Amino acid sequence: MSVTADPLALRGAEAAAKLALLRETLAQAGAGAIRLRGEDWFAWATAGGQVLAPGGCETGSVELLVTLEEACVLTDEVEAERLRQEEVPAGFTYHIAPWTDTELHETYALGAAGGRAVLSDRPHNGDLPLPASLKLRRMVLGQEEQERYRTLGRAAAEAIGEALRAARPDWTEYQLAGEGARALLRRGIQPALMLAAGERRAAQWRRPTPSHELLGARATLACCARRHGLVARLSRSVSFGAAPAIQQELLRLEATGLDAVRPGQSLAAVYHAFDAAYRHANQPDAIRERRQGGIAGYQACELAASPSTATGLETGMAFAFSPGFDGIGIEDTFLLGDAGLENLTLDPSWPAANIGGRARPLWLELT
Repeated sequence: MSVTADPLALRGAEAAAKLALLRETLAQAGAGAIRLRGEDWFAWATAGGQVLAPGGCETGSVELLVTLEEACVLTDEVEAERLRQEEVPAGFTYHIAPWTDTELHETYALGAAGGRAVLSDRPHNGDLPLPASLKLRRMVLGQEEQERYRTLGRAAAEAIGEALRAARPDWTEYQLAGEGARALLRRGIQPALMLAAGERRAAQWRRPTPSHELLGARATLACCARRHGLVARLSRSVSFGAAPAIQQELLRLEATGLDAVRPGQSLAAVYHAFDAAYRHANQPDAIRERRQGGIAGYQACELAASPSTATGLETGMAFAFSPGFDGIGIEDTFLLGDAGLENLTLDPSWPAANIGGRARPLWLELT
């Protein structure tokens, strides 16, 4: 009889290594504690512990306080036992306070810091920001994180493909977004963001939130899909008839930008590669219509590419770029490995073309 491994136990060594890194940061800064308020940092430090903050919020009823002696989850009576049993591996203690008395957490954190500085991802009340070196370290994903990302990306791509294959011209954009969210949730994935647009609104807006408008002849569905704290981004499009001919031009433009994603390259250099590609495609102003993407991971965009983003690229970083023009766009999440870019959101069953040695998604033509 096979025995299923305890997922919390499997994540324990990874969490312990991250706590060691946080304590190294503490020692270097001469600080007394690190207070992680965001669900992104909590997920990173606990090797995938998922804390869903209220909609529209980055922080909720769970925080993490790390000192040289202790890694303590600050939470309330509602969340504590669920976190202990389902989200947080061994090696953490708990400070539980009623949700009406959150100031007890403040008192505990000040005492734990012993009068020294407190570093925080969301600093307030005199906290100091986390050092840039720690933020950069989070963007370089370890082997366990990479494997979780692969599993998430493949499932998210299959979910979005499933939703679009079911779409019909008389669906509303809300119906399409709802089908995408349902397909993600069935796979245990949180739909952190769902964008859906039909023919008219896709041409009008670069970031179309769903509406009651009918899809018409074309539809695009884009999402940020979260599981274990990691966020995969992708978009796919369908046409009820012939697909737009300019999709090949967009794919060639994208290939120029992706080719610039190499270890030792700067994120600014990738931006400039995209800028040159837009100019070559006679779309010089399109790059300024919206952010083009950047480094991905525990946030949908950990760091956006811009003309001045000097951050160097490293093996183990993930990326999601979203070039587009004339009402069409494309987006996938990639991992930079020893052999180059690996498409984490590849769906082998979706129609694709080989562009620059990569399988890139085409528009699905439905009848």
